[in-house]
Amino acid sequence: MTQFVDVASMTRWIQREGVEQIMSGMVRYLESDFARWERFDKIPRVASHTPFGVIELMPTSDHEEYSFKYVNGHPFNPARGYQTVTAFGMLADVDNGYPTFLAEMTLLTALRTAATSAMVARHLARPDSETMAMIGAGSQAEFQALGFRAVLGIEKLRVYDVDPAAVEKLRRNLEPLGFSIVAAVSTEEAVEGADIITTCTADKAKNTILAAEHVRPGVHLNAVGGDCPGKTELAAEVFTAGRVFVEYPEQTRIEGEIQQMAPDFPVVEFWQVLTGQAEGRLSREEITIFDSVGFAIADFSALRYLRDATAGTDLQAHLDLIADPEDPKDLFSLVNSMKPVG
Repeated sequence: MTQFVDVASMTRWIQREGVEQIMSGMVRYLESDFARWERFDKIPRVASHTPFGVIELMPTSDHEEYSFKYVNGHPFNPARGYQTVTAFGMLADVDNGYPTFLAEMTLLTALRTAATSAMVARHLARPDSETMAMIGAGSQAEFQALGFRAVLGIEKLRVYDVDPAAVEKLRRNLEPLGFSIVAAVSTEEAVEGADIITTCTADKAKNTILAAEHVRPGVHLNAVGGDCPGKTELAAEVFTAGRVFVEYPEQTRIEGEIQQMAPDFPVVEFWQVLTGQAEGRLSREEITIFDSVGFAIADFSALRYLRDATAGTDLQAHLDLIADPEDPKDLFSLVNSMKPVG
């Protein structure tokens, strides 16, 4: 039978293990899978765009296991009482095609997005980085902060959001956990003295929340918010100031910040840094930019980590998902064996 982790079990797992411990474990899986990037099937995610938002499928396979994620992005949802992003995902055995593991992925996507950001920053940010500016304090913000503390030890945050209530929400959630938080009144104030800048806003529009003058030499820029066509956060001039690292160029050029740039704008695929085929940070003064849109291999890693971390515990349940007659050629036997109703 297919194993299943639902929302309640996901929440209990996070509470039991702690976000930071989960992030650290997930980063190990991410680095392992990114280092064997060339073994995976890769396509840009399959997207259905409407005026309300986007619904996407994100598949991949290493030819031993297959995974996909269903995910939406509806930026106007919070005003209607719904989440901006919801998701679920699945692993399957390539050998017989049977689904082996199904899980909620709204929380898991938040964890894997932050873990991916922190993994990349560990290889690209200056090792002595101490302060992170956060532009946008929405649903992803706490996970990003905890991921960066787990992997890089960052505890000093400078935060700006156009909605002051979002910043207060962040302070309410993170200050009891030991973070030092400065609530900035502008982007300019937030980035002052920052070693790392994370941008993550929800508005599906071509915005410029960060300009070139906001990014000083030596900064690592973690650009998370641009993740679909027509949605950007950074001024195009930012990308000429440093080197840009991406997950999968074919998808990032459609959905990421570099959709603003020419089709041949040079980028570095991050997996090549892990395998030694490309260099990471070249100097203390270099500006490094991670144009993050989220890719299916990261979901593959997150699902495998969740499955392995919860195996044999009460957090997994059996899900009777697959019709499995005794005679594989006699599917109708399942119907024929049922007692008539009435």
